[in-house]
Amino acid sequence: MQVVNWLPRTELPFAAPSRPELLEAPEPFEAFEPSGEEAAAPVPLVKPVAETPVVRPKVEVPRPSPVAKPVVAEDAPAVAKAPVVPPPRFALQLLRAGRCLLLVELPTGERFQTRDPAYLLLKDMLRAAGLPDSPQIVGEPVRWPLLARGTMDQGPEAARDFVQGFVSARLEDEPCVCLWLIGLPAVRFAGEADAEAWYRELQVEGLGSVWALPGLELLMEEPQRKADVWQAMRRLMARWKSTDE
Repeated sequence: MQVVNWLPRTELPFAAPSRPELLEAPEPFEAFEPSGEEAAAPVPLVKPVAETPVVRPKVEVPRPSPVAKPVVAEDAPAVAKAPVVPPPRFALQLLRAGRCLLLVELPTGERFQTRDPAYLLLKDMLRAAGLPDSPQIVGEPVRWPLLARGTMDQGPEAARDFVQGFVSARLEDEPCVCLWLIGLPAVRFAGEADAEAWYRELQVEGLGSVWALPGLELLMEEPQRKADVWQAMRRLMARWKSTDE
């Protein structure tokens, strides 16, 4: 019971005598009074010590590494494709006058009519050249492109091969002294030349000697060109005249 000293209120019989020091009453406790200097001294304020934050180790959650994308080589520069050339459009008629063949551009795309201004001009040119002015039609007109649809190549090269093959076949049936090419399509696809070759005589493999001339419609629109045709005709006229003799 944590009792250190115990004093009975009455004397107990046969008990041992009490010790006198235990019977003395203790002096009252005097409160401690600080001296003047101690009272004047400032009482230090004790600041609460801030708790040091506990640094917890960061737990890194492993994240899946991004899948490396395969390195794609830069596309090689595309090969420049040749531009698609639309098929040329023209209509040609092959005629025979004496010992000459005439491959003439049809201005309207249709056969010549007897009263057509272009046909009348052609008759005048034949008379001036000393040839029959009523030429014979040889075969059907050559119209290009051949097909309105389809996958067949109908570009300029195909047109040239077709026209030259057509004329060459007629020359095998009956040769001629000179082949007149009248109009730019005839000069381009039979004579393999252009407008710079007008009024000149050319040699074309498989066709022989050819004479390049402007189209009949152009001669009517620009009459001054007729003088150039006449000058060139005078140089070549002996060729078919001597044959007729």
